[in-house]
Amino acid sequence: MTQSITAKAVRGGLLATAALLVLGATPARAAAQEPEPGSWLYLTVARGDSRHGDPHGTLLLCDPPRGHVKAAEACADLERVGGDISRLRTMDSFCPMIYAPVTVHARGEWNGQPVEYRETFANGCAMGARTGSVFALDG
Repeated sequence: MTQSITAKAVRGGLLATAALLVLGATPARAAAQEPEPGSWLYLTVARGDSRHGDPHGTLLLCDPPRGHVKAAEACADLERVGGDISRLRTMDSFCPMIYAPVTVHARGEWNGQPVEYRETFANGCAMGARTGSVFALDG
């Protein structure tokens, strides 16, 4: 009789422990898929003006940098300007005078503050000179 009660208690304890492990693992998996609060931006680049074009986008996460082919450089660039993309310094470069508009859009948050940025550049070279690695989504 004692063995039967002990075996039932052990089985019940093991089932309860297994259930807690499964339930405890589920929120962690869900949290890993959502952007972390703090410094993250969803970046898109579209050929053409802001109303046309098929945007190509990626999620840039900082701390640690990931989700972007040049995540470390992009996060460092944004850190220097406090997440304000409009304050990025224009790099010296010689761009062709070919009109092939590119529209970029960033939305998210930087250090908990909302970020919303949209601009259309004359071409990809001008975009790269103005925004550095932030919108270099293809490497």
